[in-house]
Amino acid sequence: MDLPHSHLEPARLLNSFCSVEKTLQCSCSFHGIPTPSVQWWVDGTPVDVNSGHGHLQVTSTTLGPWDNSTLSLAKDPEMGTVLLCEGKNQHGIDGLSILLMSRRGPLAPQIFLEALLQGVVYATLAVTLFFLCLLPFIMKLLKMKQAKKCVQMRAQQGSTAGTDQASHVKPPKPRKSRSEPPSEDQLLEKEDNLKLRKTMETASYTKFPLPWELQNPMETPEAPGP
Repeated sequence: MDLPHSHLEPARLLNSFCSVEKTLQCSCSFHGIPTPSVQWWVDGTPVDVNSGHGHLQVTSTTLGPWDNSTLSLAKDPEMGTVLLCEGKNQHGIDGLSILLMSRRGPLAPQIFLEALLQGVVYATLAVTLFFLCLLPFIMKLLKMKQAKKCVQMRAQQGSTAGTDQASHVKPPKPRKSRSEPPSEDQLLEKEDNLKLRKTMETASYTKFPLPWELQNPMETPEAPGP
């Protein structure tokens, strides 16, 4: 008995995933009315359902309009292996292509990665040793710079302190001379000193006769006669 056209649906891929546990498994779920059939292809070669194919095994489960098919790989695939799951019925076809990469890469990339890691480790050790060798010189240079900076700061502080001290020193105020009137005793003493000085000056100017002047008194010339 044919189904009405309103209940017919082409095959559609609704879900797919791959997981790696002990083996690699890829699953595809198709939906359609009538129920689609699923076919797996490995590098263009079909794999039969529910049968072993070397290291490949396909299992399929059908439930109503659903068909779920799983492909299991017993060993690691080769680089660039292509899987294709395809579901189809009388009204349509759908599918998914999966490119597999080996978990174990070629030997050359592994050697390159190992050499790269070793180079990074050796470079890190070399840089560390070089830095340790330069560390004493760096510390000495830093100490010299710090000492120079301290000397400059002290000199600057000293000049600033001297300027501040000079600015805070006030010039001494001139003392006012106070003239006090002399006392009576001072006046009498001053007057006695003046009298004594005059007496000494008078005595120094008095002319005393010399000895020869006393022996030969000066003769008074006689006046001439008429």
